[in-house]
Amino acid sequence: MTLLLTGLNACDPQPVQPKVQTSAASESPAAAPPSTGDFPTLTRVEYVLQCMQEHGGQNYDNMYHCACAVDVVAKAMTADEYDQAVTFTNLFGMGGERGAVFRDPPQSEQLRKKLKDAKAAANDTCFPKMPGSAGGQGGK
Repeated sequence: MTLLLTGLNACDPQPVQPKVQTSAASESPAAAPPSTGDFPTLTRVEYVLQCMQEHGGQNYDNMYHCACAVDVVAKAMTADEYDQAVTFTNLFGMGGERGAVFRDPPQSEQLRKKLKDAKAAANDTCFPKMPGSAGGQGGK
């Protein structure tokens, strides 16, 4: 019985540290500035699913290329920059004063451009070039 419990304890996942930190914890290495390449899993999955939809549907080839693409984008932007850029991009067309919040800030244009450039680099890097086309695959 002790051997079984020891084996089960060895397989238990380590607890996840909460993101909310006390002032004493803010001096820890966790308070270091975020780096590129560390997108949360949910963000990566959402990117890959959207990318596969844009490139013709869910199949192994699209999953492979879109997983590569999210890695390229993650190297170009922090997770916070990406989240903000997606928000600015998705809500840019909202009309009126409400939409101004997403259109007018200087970081809106900067982050939308950074996301567009990162996606273009991802498409150039990860998707095969179709013979006879200068722009690569017919998707976005």
